Amino acid sequence: MTTAPWRDPALPAEARVDDLLARMTLEEKTAQLYGVWVGAATDGDGVAPNQVEMTSEYDWDELITHGLGQLTRSFGSAPVDPALGAQALARAQRRIAEAGRFGIPAVAHEECLAGFTAWGATAYPVPLAWGATFDPDLVEEMAHRIGRDLTSVGVHQGLAPVLDVVRDPRWGRVEETIGEDPYLVGTIGAAYVRGLESAGIIATLKHFAGYASSAGARNLAPVRAGVREFADITLPPFEFALREGGARSVMAAYTDTDGVPASSDPYLLTELLRDQWQFTGTVVSDYFGVGFLETLHRVAGTKAEAAHAALAAGIDVELPTLRCYGDPLVEAVRANVIPESLVDRAAARVLRQKCELGLLDEDWTPEPTGPIDLDSTANRVLARRLAEESVVLLSNPDGLLPLAPDTRIAVVGPRAADALAMLGCYSFPSHVGINHPDQPMGIEIPTLLESLRTELPDAKVTFTEGCDTTDPDTSGFAEAVARSAEADVCVAVLGDRAGLFGRGTSGEGCDVGDLQLPGVQAQLLDTLTATGTPVVLVLLTGRPYALGRWHDQLAASVQAFFPGEEGGPAVAGVLSGRVNPSGRLPVSVPQTPGGQPWTYLQPPLGLAGTVSNLDPTPLHPFGHGLGYTDFTWEDVEDGKKDGEKDGEKEGEKEGAETEIGTDDSYDVSVTIRNTGPREGTEVVQLYLHDPVARVTRPDVRLIGYHRVTLPPGQARRITFTFHPDLSAFTDGRGQRVVEPGALELRLGSSSTNTHHTTHITLTGQERHLGPNRQLRCDSRETEAH
Repeated sequence: MTTAPWRDPALPAEARVDDLLARMTLEEKTAQLYGVWVGAATDGDGVAPNQVEMTSEYDWDELITHGLGQLTRSFGSAPVDPALGAQALARAQRRIAEAGRFGIPAVAHEECLAGFTAWGATAYPVPLAWGATFDPDLVEEMAHRIGRDLTSVGVHQGLAPVLDVVRDPRWGRVEETIGEDPYLVGTIGAAYVRGLESAGIIATLKHFAGYASSAGARNLAPVRAGVREFADITLPPFEFALREGGARSVMAAYTDTDGVPASSDPYLLTELLRDQWQFTGTVVSDYFGVGFLETLHRVAGTKAEAAHAALAAGIDVELPTLRCYGDPLVEAVRANVIPESLVDRAAARVLRQKCELGLLDEDWTPEPTGPIDLDSTANRVLARRLAEESVVLLSNPDGLLPLAPDTRIAVVGPRAADALAMLGCYSFPSHVGINHPDQPMGIEIPTLLESLRTELPDAKVTFTEGCDTTDPDTSGFAEAVARSAEADVCVAVLGDRAGLFGRGTSGEGCDVGDLQLPGVQAQLLDTLTATGTPVVLVLLTGRPYALGRWHDQLAASVQAFFPGEEGGPAVAGVLSGRVNPSGRLPVSVPQTPGGQPWTYLQPPLGLAGTVSNLDPTPLHPFGHGLGYTDFTWEDVEDGKKDGEKDGEKEGEKEGAETEIGTDDSYDVSVTIRNTGPREGTEVVQLYLHDPVARVTRPDVRLIGYHRVTLPPGQARRITFTFHPDLSAFTDGRGQRVVEPGALELRLGSSSTNTHHTTHITLTGQERHLGPNRQLRCDSRETEAH
């Protein structure tokens, strides 16, 4: 029996795909360009924008005779036992393969933003909590475990990570982002991609690009970002994830920028992504994004016009289910309205990816081969560690924390005894399970109240809610005051309830008008602080909230961004002192609910000044976080530039200005010593300040960081290697330049707490950078002198 060339694994993928495409009909090629969402809700509350209106019925058996590109969320649409779900997916794949002439299965994709969004799968902390860890290695390990769980049930593609940079914290999807700084988002995001891809899962970068810059923080609102904001803040995380992570898929954003929807933007999806960045994977639409070109953006008059615009721009696959890339596309190609070459281009990319996945091989099999345990002990251990590293101690002015082991504690607040308080909107219980109240949650999630009682068994712990998360009823305040009056300390547990499209206070489509705590929680906190009992505020949220109102009234404050199924024990461990907190803020905490939007990446006119009565200075800055030990920053040394001999720096005064070329590198080192009573972690942060540039620049911006954990009395030497590419910016002509002139490298423990400033001057010719510029500031840890 002769094997067709497209089946031969010894041939290059390109040759196999060329052979296969030549044998396929137009209908068979277009069938590779869409997904099908079996079990998608056609009434009630959906999990995607306009889901009910955009979903239509189809004949499954007839549809799959031509093949199928993707299967949408076999596990993420309803509670499904993982083992039974894997068997059902395998049967569906067999049917797809047997129905078509070529026996090609579909790519199965799932959401995996904070863990596999499936019943019974580990719910890890949300991405904003990943940012708070400043720990890419740990995030990579988590992503690898998520990828292994996905592959164990037959899934090929994960729709994560979100690489949007927070521009307005009122936006509902802040919880899904990694933070407000592109370097942090890029380095953590690339780590997630590496972990997912190392398990064989196609990572899908979203949302490309500009989605988080929507006007007024409204979901899907137009984006009015300028060219330089787009180039210097929006795009770098995607470059990181493609170059350092090796992501094989990109999802087009819903939004339009300056009138051009991302889903029909050939510059974004082809010229930039493919021609300049050399991306060779697949571009998929966000759910219903192709159809939205007709129904929401109104840049297409028909489904066929929407298909034409998306295909021409570079969208290869229409998700989640067919609408425009089916019959409307076929008919338009037959009528010579849409070139068949566009179909061929997209189909080739899809089939090449299927070839890489082994789906074109004759020995392909859909049946899972190993045990299926989506919430293993190892997963939970990792989820606990990630949660512990992500908790941020915002304030502890009098050292009340850690709590005494035998103290009387009044736990008050609507988030203390609710397991869902730990989860973001893309965790399965919050995303899908909420619509199936009769089904068990599928995973064990200790509440903070339960965890605190376990953590401090000798403490006397009482509890009352005080109020609901959103209900305006204040009748519970009196009970809250009574419990607080009986206690030595009150732990107020406040925050968000994750949901979708207004069904929560944080999450997709849950945008807010200001940054005041939801419902009457602010009034409850006022009532508690007025009792005279010391109040420790614990926030379980998906975004930062304004805390300036209580700055001088709180005994301590702790921030946890939806810390996942092990978040209760993690936060309780910080309160008890078992965990020495090491989280750092990935977003600024504002003083007041108004005066927003604001992130720390502000040029001079974005900072406080005399020309406005509004002061946007945050209460707690980006990068801030406290712990239970002390560190000293010693022996700062400005290292030699490329080619300089050892000893040439001797005799220079600390902080003296040094010249380096615009294509040289430069080392900056500092010794971090733990001078406190217990082991702890410091996050050494390197910021860039550009005093004068031809366009306005952020006052400071992060260009490097390094976590270092030290026992009491121990020290380590941390060295950053700065390359001038890290000072580059997009000028008025749209070119990315390294400009000669003075710079400051600031070593600090937050964006405002600088321990040492190194002054350097870049000399030589101005350099224009391409896509292969240096993105990362490498760091290393060595023995202290």
